[in-house]
Amino acid sequence: MQVDAVLAVLCVWCLSGATGKLTQARGHRLETYKQSRSRREARMDEGGGRKTGGPIYKRSPDMTKSPMTKSEQLLRIDDHDFTMRPAFGGPPIPVGVDVQVESLDTISEVDMDFTMTLYLRHYWKDERLSFPSTNNQSMTFDSRLVKKIWVPDMFFVHSKRSFIHDTTTDNVMLRVYPDGNVLYSLRVTVTAMCNMDLSRFPLDTQTCSLEIESYAYTDDDLMLYWKKGNESLNTDDRISLSQFLIQKFHTTTKLAFYSSTGWYNRLYIHFTLRRHIFFFLLQTYFPATLMVMLSWVSFWIDRRAVPARVPLGITTVLTMSTIITGVNASMPRVSYIKAVDIYLWVSFVFVFLSVIEYAAVNYLSTVQERKERKLRERLPCTCGIGNPTRS
Repeated sequence: MQVDAVLAVLCVWCLSGATGKLTQARGHRLETYKQSRSRREARMDEGGGRKTGGPIYKRSPDMTKSPMTKSEQLLRIDDHDFTMRPAFGGPPIPVGVDVQVESLDTISEVDMDFTMTLYLRHYWKDERLSFPSTNNQSMTFDSRLVKKIWVPDMFFVHSKRSFIHDTTTDNVMLRVYPDGNVLYSLRVTVTAMCNMDLSRFPLDTQTCSLEIESYAYTDDDLMLYWKKGNESLNTDDRISLSQFLIQKFHTTTKLAFYSSTGWYNRLYIHFTLRRHIFFFLLQTYFPATLMVMLSWVSFWIDRRAVPARVPLGITTVLTMSTIITGVNASMPRVSYIKAVDIYLWVSFVFVFLSVIEYAAVNYLSTVQERKERKLRERLPCTCGIGNPTRS
């Protein structure tokens, strides 16, 4: 029993000694870790916050969340007031324009307008946008930068509807060169008024114009001009219209005066259209001619065949009325006579006269028969009476 007690005391003493040593070792390692950490923090503070010798680096700042991008810093957008035109207070700023006509969509005689899709490009120089460049290369931007700088306030005179294409994004391009030259281009569709003279329709030739002008700046502030003269207007070779032949495009420049605001530079795009006649030959002139010839067929029908001649004349008259109504339905209500109206109404008169001719012939024939009948009734009957002989 005494031996067992001694062994138990020795085991307890050994276990307590081992635990003490383990705790002491752990405390020593913790103290060593704290000292090394404090030394690293001191070195990081002395070295400007950079960790040396470790795999973890400081996170770089997110440039996408900065209030100003690198390009705007290069152009110094916030250093200038772009609500004013370039060189404000000095001579008028020249703004060159050129146009690429993409399509000429519709020409409406009823609404007196046309629809055109075009690329409108502006050229000017704004020294506030100049930037240093070693390779003299330009920078290209989209519509987001256009809203922050000065651009010419162009509009289409006498336009009814217009819009800038926005599929898939806004079709706007801004290109800035190191010396401050700017190219501003946009793709726009405009519906503008076109005063047409239809007195010779459908043998007419129409000249329509698209007019471009600054809305706010007079010729004292902005000088608008065609950049390359007549060569500033380019057209797509595939442009074609169903009813018209495009003869030519040309440009002009004039001054427009408004009594309350002053003189403005105005650019004109003129295009001349000649109407195709073949469609109207098939749909209008040829049927009208056939109806006139058909009405003359009644002249070879016996005047006593009333059921044959009357429906023929009435049918031709109604057909001519339908042709005239159909042509006028697709034309504006103008107060003058058109060339097609003269032809159709002359044809209608011929058809109508053929019906009147049969009515007159029938009436005169009836009167003549009535006179002959009365004459026969007045004469004595000589039937069965021989001639008297002389004795």
